Amino acid sequence: MMNFWFVQLCLGVLAIVLPVHSFSSTYSSSPPTPTTTPSPKNLDTHKSETLSPLIPRHYSPPPDSSSSPWKKKKYPTSLDLIGNTPLVDITAVCNPKNPKTVILGKAEFINPGYSMKDRITAHIFSKAEREGVLKEGMTVVAASSGNTGCSVAMMCAIKGYKAVVITNEKCSGEKRAAIKAYGAELIISDPDKCYMQMETDLAKANPAWFSVDQYNNLNNPEGHYRSTAPEIWRQTDGEVTHFVAAGSTGGTISGIGSYLKETKPSVNIVLADPTGSVFKNYFKTGEIGEMKPFLVEGVGKNNIPGAMDFGVIDGIVDVNDKEAIRMCRTIASRTGLCVGGSSGLNVEACARIAEESDEPAVIVTMLCDSGIKYLSKMFNDEWLEENGLGDLVE
Repeated sequence: MMNFWFVQLCLGVLAIVLPVHSFSSTYSSSPPTPTTTPSPKNLDTHKSETLSPLIPRHYSPPPDSSSSPWKKKKYPTSLDLIGNTPLVDITAVCNPKNPKTVILGKAEFINPGYSMKDRITAHIFSKAEREGVLKEGMTVVAASSGNTGCSVAMMCAIKGYKAVVITNEKCSGEKRAAIKAYGAELIISDPDKCYMQMETDLAKANPAWFSVDQYNNLNNPEGHYRSTAPEIWRQTDGEVTHFVAAGSTGGTISGIGSYLKETKPSVNIVLADPTGSVFKNYFKTGEIGEMKPFLVEGVGKNNIPGAMDFGVIDGIVDVNDKEAIRMCRTIASRTGLCVGGSSGLNVEACARIAEESDEPAVIVTMLCDSGIKYLSKMFNDEWLEENGLGDLVE
């Protein structure tokens, strides 16, 4: 009788275990076979000979992921909320040529300051504190098109520093309000003055202040090299084929691009550039050229920042204001994610690559900040009408 019940018990266990499916990862565990794919027509890969080869930059290695602050604290602080953002499938924004192609967006708007700039600010501050350059009671000064200013103001509020943030008239009202909400002093530069030079001048006039200098500080790209890039590598199981990002300081694409190139040289690093920025001409000719005005905030430049490393960039995609802002609205309507103009610019570049690539691709980009920061602009019909984009109004 005991044998009978034992057999019945075993059969019952098998009946439970056998139907269980083992769900495979979205990405296969084996690395993709290297292939040579023709460059999409929108991807300009003609690079000035003066830009390469360059001496590789050397950043300090990423930290050991086993030493997580979550293991040392019962509850996280606001600083612990920075990074480890999810990678979201946003392929629905376009129709890839190869059905196996995916576009993945790094949801950086989940950071506590609602942008990816929290990463570099945290890294710059912590490194400066360790080195004794940033000390208790000091004032921090930063020039920013908006998001770094928000992050610096937030970080100073957390750590007890005084913050002085300089931006220009292009900065949205929402970002200006956020900077002041953290208690920072906000200075809006006059149209004929360079807000980046104003930071330099204020730092020189006040030697006891700490200058963030995000446009030339190599701790900016190092912040992404040590945090964002390893996250992307792990989240895609190493199957990333393209990384696409716009540049302003150049820190994002330079830091992430360096890590991915070192880890997997076949990864294509693509700069998404707003029409009017000098980066495309510099990439092609080695000459800066003249900038023309554009509406999207936080991307493009009229000069070449020291944090930018063109040596890691393989190609460039030019995106105009209308295309970037239209894509922002497409992202919102098709994925439910409300993101800013730089994200729309990034995703538009990704969509073009996806729609022209014969081979399956895993295209990763940055969803840089929240669209809540631009409700008065690109998500405002009156603003669109005033700026000649009324045909985007639905």
